[in-house]
Formats: sequence, structure tokens, C-alpha cells
Amino acid sequence: MLAQSLVMLDFETTGLSPANGDRITEVAALRLRDGQVVERFVSLVNCGVRIPAFITGLTGITQAMVDGAPPVGQVMPRLLEFIGSDTLAAHNASFDDKFLQAEAAQLGLTPAYPSLLCSLKLARRVYPGMASYRLGDLSRQLGIRFASAAHRAEADAEVAAAVLLRMGEDVARQYGWPAVAPELLVAVNKLAAAKVPQFLSSQNGQKLR
Repeated sequence: MLAQSLVMLDFETTGLSPANGDRITEVAALRLRDGQVVERFVSLVNCGVRIPAFITGLTGITQAMVDGAPPVGQVMPRLLEFIGSDTLAAHNASFDDKFLQAEAAQLGLTPAYPSLLCSLKLARRVYPGMASYRLGDLSRQLGIRFASAAHRAEADAEVAAAVLLRMGEDVARQYGWPAVAPELLVAVNKLAAAKVPQFLSSQNGQKLR
């Protein structure tokens, strides 16, 4: 289990890039500590944009749902306060991070999290040779199931959190550690896969607290 808290984030959005005008429609942020979810921040988000039909088909999020949701100007400050200075994690983290940065910048806000952990990149290093590292495929290979429909922020964040916790447990078990600190996983994230075993073998208790 993880020795310190971190926040697993997932956004649902109107498309792939805020640079193209895409916006967030839903957010889930789960704080993980001692191997479990200890706090949740979940909300639909009204960014004042139209929801494409294919997004409704994929996520089930309708125009009426976001029209009645809290405005982004209320949601983002609360989200950034929730994340605080914990390590931020996401599956395919560059996607969620670019939306977080873009939405915060529009409001003149600056996120305070010190580091970003990508559970997709980490899985490639901890479990080399898997057929697929997409969240649904990876979770199935690890025997982790969605409690509710995929492509909703809370469900995706829950599964990504379970995958990340499993990776932390497997790393700790393999190297005989009582726990793993988020910053150690961030460091593994940045390594080439071939260098990971040697790096982890060289670590000691200093990295666990």
C-alpha cells in the first residue's frame, strides 16, 4: 500500500484537447491513503458548452445534466483545494493534466500539486509485456472490475485507483518493503522500462516515508 496520500483524478470531457476548445463535463478526485480511498470529490461541471452526441453516447452525460450542474468557476477552486499539495495521479495523466491546467488558467488559478504520476506509464514498467495498458484492458488483466459503467469519472477513477494500489502492493511485495511512497512511483514513471528493476533494487527505506 502507499505510504503517503495522493489524489487519483479523472475527467470526462467534450473532446480530446482544450487547445481545440474542448472542456470538462465531469470530474472525480479520490484521495488514497494507506491502501484505500479516504476522501472523494465528484461533480458534473457546467462549462457553458454543447455536449457532442457521440460524447453522450460514450459517457451517458447529457446536455441537461451539465446545464443543471455547478459552473466551472465553482468546481475548479474546490477541486484544486481538494488536491492541495498531494501528488496527483491519473491514467494517461497527460490528458487529465492538460485539462486541469487549462481550466485553472482560465480562472487565473495555479494548481499546487508537486508531481504527476501516470498509472498507464507506470503499468508499462511494473507489468511489461501485457497485451494492452488501456484502463479497461489493464484492469481486466489484473482481475479488477468496474463497480459501475465505464466512461464516467468516478467509476474510471475508482478503477484507476485500484490499479495503482495493486502496482504499489506488487512493488512493495517484490522488494520486501512495508509500503511505497508516491514519489518513488513518480521516479519509476520517468525511467526506461529496462532500468526499473535495477533502480528499485537500489532503493531503501529512505524512499518509503
